Amino acid sequence: MKQLLSAALLLGTSLIASCTHAEKNNYQYIDPFIGSEGEGNVFVGPSAPFGMVKPGPDIDIGSNSGYSPNLNKPLHGFSQVHVSGTGGGPKYGNISVMPYSGEFEKIEQTSLRQNEVAKAGYYSADLTKWKIKAELTASDRVAFHQYTFKDAVSNAIKIDGGFFLGETPVPDAREAQQFVGSEVHVLSSTQVEGYSRIRGGWNNGAAYTVYYYAEFDQPFTDYSTFKGKNISPKSDQQYDSAEKTGALLFFNQHDNKKIKVKIGISFVSSAKAKHNVENEVPHWNFNQVLAQTQQKWEKLISRIEIDSSATQSQKTMFYTALYHTMLMPVNRTGENPLWTAAPYYDDFYAIWDTFRTSSPLITLISPSRQAEIINAMINIYKYDGYLPDARSGNSNGRTQGGSNAAIVITDAYVKDVPGVNYHAALKGMIKDATVPPGDNEEKHGRGGLVDYNNLGYVSTDYVRSGNRTLEYAYNDYAIAVLAKGLGRMGEYYRYLAQSDNWKNLWRDISDNGSQGFIMPRDSSGQWVDKIQCDVSDGRFASIDYHPLAQDWPNCVCWWCGFFYEASSWEYSLYVPHDIAAVIEKSGGDKAFEKRLNTLFDKSLYNVGNEPSFLSPTLYHWIARPDLSSKRIHKIIDKNYNSTRAGIPGNDDSGAMSSWLAFHMMGIFPNAGQAYYLLNTPYFKRVTLHQENGKSFTIEAKNLSDKNNFIVSAELNGKPYNLSWIEHKEIIKGGKLTLTMGSQATDWGSKIRPPSKSTSTLP
Repeated sequence: MKQLLSAALLLGTSLIASCTHAEKNNYQYIDPFIGSEGEGNVFVGPSAPFGMVKPGPDIDIGSNSGYSPNLNKPLHGFSQVHVSGTGGGPKYGNISVMPYSGEFEKIEQTSLRQNEVAKAGYYSADLTKWKIKAELTASDRVAFHQYTFKDAVSNAIKIDGGFFLGETPVPDAREAQQFVGSEVHVLSSTQVEGYSRIRGGWNNGAAYTVYYYAEFDQPFTDYSTFKGKNISPKSDQQYDSAEKTGALLFFNQHDNKKIKVKIGISFVSSAKAKHNVENEVPHWNFNQVLAQTQQKWEKLISRIEIDSSATQSQKTMFYTALYHTMLMPVNRTGENPLWTAAPYYDDFYAIWDTFRTSSPLITLISPSRQAEIINAMINIYKYDGYLPDARSGNSNGRTQGGSNAAIVITDAYVKDVPGVNYHAALKGMIKDATVPPGDNEEKHGRGGLVDYNNLGYVSTDYVRSGNRTLEYAYNDYAIAVLAKGLGRMGEYYRYLAQSDNWKNLWRDISDNGSQGFIMPRDSSGQWVDKIQCDVSDGRFASIDYHPLAQDWPNCVCWWCGFFYEASSWEYSLYVPHDIAAVIEKSGGDKAFEKRLNTLFDKSLYNVGNEPSFLSPTLYHWIARPDLSSKRIHKIIDKNYNSTRAGIPGNDDSGAMSSWLAFHMMGIFPNAGQAYYLLNTPYFKRVTLHQENGKSFTIEAKNLSDKNNFIVSAELNGKPYNLSWIEHKEIIKGGKLTLTMGSQATDWGSKIRPPSKSTSTLP
């Protein structure tokens, strides 16, 4: 009886522990489908945090993520490498695997799908054509596939080394991936290896090679290999002759309806791919791999704990946003075919998108990870010659605007992130600012640099001269901050002065009731009122240029406009280091408030693009943080949600998601500077459990739909009247208490956030 009672108590304790543990699992709120419809372009398959392997369904070969929500479009297979949230031409989609039944001597195999499920570390779908259930999970460098066939009689699995995303019939098409070569080798009745070599894609990169090693849990009874359209029964290999190769593996009367496949990936060799399998997944327990990956996510995302009173939708939006932020860049340490220095990360896709919010969020969650990422960027500078502004497939490119790695590095420096070689980083930043990159100004470095350093702006002799000038000015401010911190006062004074170069394109003209805009200027110093369009049918055309003019993509190419992906109305506010000067040039507080209201109320603001990320918070600099909070909540409530269309634009490697996550917490970074702006949060309590062992809590007392204004604040029990908080206060641990009310007060209005022209440089 005592034994039964003990057993019952043990069972009860286990159940309680299990329930308690389940309540703490925040990964259950991750929904990879958020952003899979509309323009989000997110990857829906499984991935570990910053994982190199990302197996997932390929339905739309023109899609960056390979995914399409259209259930009437056929699935081509499950490839092992993807990106998430990006725009432009696709990249990767390498080493496609497809289970099938029937039509065994046919290379192309497609099926419709239904009953899709996506969770952290897991994806599944039913292939309706053959009634096969496909399940995927992944470790850092190994994809684990599990296929359940309708019977164990006659089935097959195809491995296609020639498949990739973004293929077009036009040779060397811009942003299209191009096939270079592939190879396959059947090693035994349970092992296949090979590689795929592809070039191009969004960054127009050099050829990269994805090696694979596939291992099956039960032997295939027969096989064929193929090259091009020719199938060779029982031929165990196809060498690389610049044709697409692969293997058709047949399972007749197999032991189990469920067939498991482990696929190791490497960018170095097939032997390294095999090592990755042996090192990471030396067993056949699918659920164990899934659980380990989920716990990796749990460890990271649970560092930010939100109040239990948050709605299911809010929890889903928030933790999915954290998840999307940490899918990229990817950790390829030990997987670099170009050099062996560690660490190495790839798929900075692109820093122009991620420096504003993604990098600061990673710093907040895992400063050690951010240090590792930055050291990888420094290694890229050392061995490739320049810091990356974008990089994929082991190639730098493409640079949309500034050399914004400088902002990422300085952001870490001012937030006291340890373990970074800041002296080496400064060398890379100064090279960006002084040495022109040469013929390919899209690859890295600063395009139009000679103009910028001689004229103080980039002239219309160069494309994207507007946002380049603005971004270079802020990049120079970042150099000045780091140079001063490292005692390099000569560089400090030079780059501090250059950070005012944005003023050289500020033109005192009026539009929609607001004064002063960044406008084009030629190399002789003359303002440009007309933009010459590309020649069409032998005829020249031009457009009048004004603050709302858009010269791309109809007049000139997408990358050839004065600004990249935004108008002067948006970009003229992009002076993150000196908002006070922009306000002064705009006519003062009232004129600037009117300007901001016009930007938002007349839909001149694009919620789905990065240049305006800081814009909703700019009311802080006119002593109206209440208006910032009001505007932010209006934007989020209208444009974000927990549905599959819940991201209002390309997620861009987590940029849009991290913007949301910060605002839901009630803090927002000005990247490259050491503070966060305070706004009305969505949660009554947020606790940051930091790597240093200290916790920082933000509590919003009396928060409700009605009480949505910060009326007073306390930091560690003492009155706090600033509308921003320094990062150093957070890492010390403590508590920020925001008292909420139904009416705005003068809280946060006495002292305005830092600006170069009104503050002392840190």
